[in-house]
Amino acid sequence: MKIFFFITATLVATASFGQIKGTVADEKGNPLPFVTIFEEDTYNGTTSNEQGKYELNLKTAGKNPIVFQYLGFKTQKVALQATKQSYTLDIKMTEESFSLNEVVINTKINPAIAIIKNAITSKKENAEKTARFKADFYSRGIFKLKNAPKKIFGQKIGDMNGSLDSTGTGIISLSETFSKIIFEKPNNLKEVVTASKVSGNNNGYSYNTARSSFYDFYDNNVNFGINMVSPIADNAFDYYKFNLEGTFNDENNQMINKIKVIAKRDKEPVFEGYIYIVEDSWAIYAIDLDIKGYRMKEDFVDVMTLKQNFNYNKNNRLWAKNTQSLDITAGAFGIKFFGKYTYVYSNYEFINSFDKKTFTNEITTVEINSNKKDSLFWNANRPIPLTLEEKSDYIRKDSIYKVRNSEKYLDSIDQKGNKFKILKIINGYTYRNSIKKQSFKYDGLLNLGSLSFNTVQGYNLDSGFSFTDSDADKKGKYTSIKTKFNYGFSEDRLRVTGLFTHRFNNQDYATLTASGGSMVKQFNESQPISKTINSISSLFFKDNYMKLYNLEFAQLNYGQDIANGINLNGKIEFQQRKLLFNTTDFSYFNKEDLYTSNNPLAPNDFVNPGFEEHHLMKASLNAKINFGNKYSSHPDGKFNIRNNKYPTLFLAYEKSFAGSDKKYEFDHVSSRLYYESTIGNKGNFALNLKAGKFFNAENISFIDYKHFNGNQTHIGQANRYLNVFNLLPYYSNSTNDSYFEAHMEHNDQGYIMNKIPLLNKLKSTMVLGVHTLAVPNSKPYSEFSIGLDNLGFGKLKIFRFDYVRSYQNGYQGDGVIFGLKILNVLE
Repeated sequence: MKIFFFITATLVATASFGQIKGTVADEKGNPLPFVTIFEEDTYNGTTSNEQGKYELNLKTAGKNPIVFQYLGFKTQKVALQATKQSYTLDIKMTEESFSLNEVVINTKINPAIAIIKNAITSKKENAEKTARFKADFYSRGIFKLKNAPKKIFGQKIGDMNGSLDSTGTGIISLSETFSKIIFEKPNNLKEVVTASKVSGNNNGYSYNTARSSFYDFYDNNVNFGINMVSPIADNAFDYYKFNLEGTFNDENNQMINKIKVIAKRDKEPVFEGYIYIVEDSWAIYAIDLDIKGYRMKEDFVDVMTLKQNFNYNKNNRLWAKNTQSLDITAGAFGIKFFGKYTYVYSNYEFINSFDKKTFTNEITTVEINSNKKDSLFWNANRPIPLTLEEKSDYIRKDSIYKVRNSEKYLDSIDQKGNKFKILKIINGYTYRNSIKKQSFKYDGLLNLGSLSFNTVQGYNLDSGFSFTDSDADKKGKYTSIKTKFNYGFSEDRLRVTGLFTHRFNNQDYATLTASGGSMVKQFNESQPISKTINSISSLFFKDNYMKLYNLEFAQLNYGQDIANGINLNGKIEFQQRKLLFNTTDFSYFNKEDLYTSNNPLAPNDFVNPGFEEHHLMKASLNAKINFGNKYSSHPDGKFNIRNNKYPTLFLAYEKSFAGSDKKYEFDHVSSRLYYESTIGNKGNFALNLKAGKFFNAENISFIDYKHFNGNQTHIGQANRYLNVFNLLPYYSNSTNDSYFEAHMEHNDQGYIMNKIPLLNKLKSTMVLGVHTLAVPNSKPYSEFSIGLDNLGFGKLKIFRFDYVRSYQNGYQGDGVIFGLKILNVLE
């Protein structure tokens, strides 16, 4: 194999005629990072690394001079005679002398305005010139961690597979890829990853693909989680001020304008830094812009710096991006993250039009042996030399990987971790076989994380056992067997459930589950009241909103992707429903008050439970359709990518049969449509529509009614309220007939809030909501809300406040919802 790669590398070198390498520095000898180096009038180029070192495989046998281009320094052009296979060329660059036209002295005229206006006018023409192409693509990503703690939430993080030193500092991720890409604006992409390398994982595949590298400033908005306004957007002057800081001539004697980009308002989704515009053509020559984290609503990010360099080809008279880098500084709670992504585009072939069959739903294909390339291949083809730190990381982690994945090491670690101590009976115990990728876990008698309270069981606690068997060959197979024991102290009753799950692969994700046992369950199967919220509202406010019944069941479920974007799931189950009553009146406060009964229809009826004991069989078929679904194919799996231009549709049919009484049998059809869209830089709109109809359901159990997610606690848990009515009583509108439900929200992502004095200091977003519900024999119920999201302290933005008004046959009431998004993690 090594001989094969040696021959391959030799052929590559021969085809390239030769290689130049060296160091680029300033006049004082300081290395210059991210210098663009390319053969003139070609699309063969590279960039220097952080230590100023570069390597460039030549394509034209000395025919074209080598160009060294670096912002702030004079471009250099060096002619070479290609007489050697390898040639060392060290370059010292001189700082650019910027000139400024005399018109700048006139304070009434800002020449930058005319330049930016010309760039805006010409951007469509300039973008069209490079709108369709084929190219070679190289990417490298590195992430470093500094001052990591020994523990997070009480769990030791260790050295992260050799990444961290004793101070919690080191490289936690380093990877590279080579790809062949075909691209057409705005977002058609076909990428084939031909080589992939991950430090510390010889079998891993890098996720640095071209899909995440397209930042096009000719577009009005540049997406960084939210849409940032381009400095040459149609409405750029609403967001920016511009200063012409100077001009210089490039290697082709074309004048380049250096424009300083200044934000008009600090909290807007804007960039700051410099954009370089070519005179006359008004094309982009270079980008050097900062993105502050709070401006893109990513508070853990301090700043990101994006740099792009374009080179001019006299043969086709095009400016094309050849290098790009993205530096990231982030952190919180004393921990610092540093990241850098570097991209090189080369061997462009610009196309007038593509065949309609060129682009498919498969965006990325990772070749099977792309992670098997050895160091000979990478040393011969890598366009950017590794830094000493990166070289050291590859060598050290590859050695650690071999040791820590050896049977001897894994067995020794397992022996140490698998030692049983008497306290494990209380705290829990885990046994692992790392070689076979198997584990056995016992949750312990004192599983405090599961402790909760309800008026049926009182305090209740879970324990259980679980066994998992993961596929050692990484084909996606997975088997899990779990049992859960739930004991209610006031009720003095133990309930047991079991769950078997087997996933057959990670291509169509065929999965079989079987489960059964006895459990307490809410009448609304969506479980709208969390255990945490119910425990607090009951123990502290004497409000027991959670209504429960006893379910004894056996269930079989199978699902898989049957086509691209279409998942089908079938389920059959037996259910025995039994009555439950309150068994405790305990609370910490308001002890003189009474809890309501466990009857959701009659809160003051402590005798009748709301339904009769019965059993039945249920069968259901569910489909999920992601229209326009895209996907990425890896040797270790298929990864679906939802197409945001289209909605997701859910269809379901449910049939109840073989009931203890014929009246419990029914048919139910339902559908749901979910859609989410970003509207320029004006925010994000989301829509969730539901509709359904029962047949032959006049006398079915209240358990089988369609229940709607209400909220009487005034506490919100979700990031978005697209599946809840925040002032609706939990069971007030339940139906066994037809129904329609709609939820709409628009989050302005700061578009409005950023412009309001004082309030913009909150760095929050405004959320507008409309929710409506229609069932027969009742006036439609509606809620209208306005709120602030992204609230918190420092970088911890976990709060949301909404003011809500409800209407049903007139005004019903209003209230404030306190959103605490961290509760999603606690449940």
